[in-house]
Amino acid sequence: MRDLVLVAFGGATGSVLRYGIGVLVGRLVLSPFPWATLLINVLGSFIIGAFAALTGGEGRFSENDDLRVLVMVGLCGGFTTFSSFSLQTMVLLRAGDTMWALANVVASVGLCLIGVAIGMTVFTRA
Repeated sequence: MRDLVLVAFGGATGSVLRYGIGVLVGRLVLSPFPWATLLINVLGSFIIGAFAALTGGEGRFSENDDLRVLVMVGLCGGFTTFSSFSLQTMVLLRAGDTMWALANVVASVGLCLIGVAIGMTVFTRA
């Protein structure tokens, strides 16, 4: 039951953050490219990488499963938007914006992998 509460709280927080960032970036950047979704996915990838390192077997907080469930499952699950990424890529393709769709796929996958790598590197014990 405790894990469900942690996931629910983290998920709600992540969803609200995703919505707020989406609105803010949407107002600041006028472009057919889904910059808000890309930013959210890169940030979420960094966060999940950092917490994987911090709460993994060798991490500073390896004994804290609650923190792992709250952040990695709840917050990141509610925050990241790969389903939105997929839909937006398909919309770009159907609109004939093939180059934007390809740019979205390459940037999202590449930068999110880099985000995870940086998060894990920065927060892995030396």
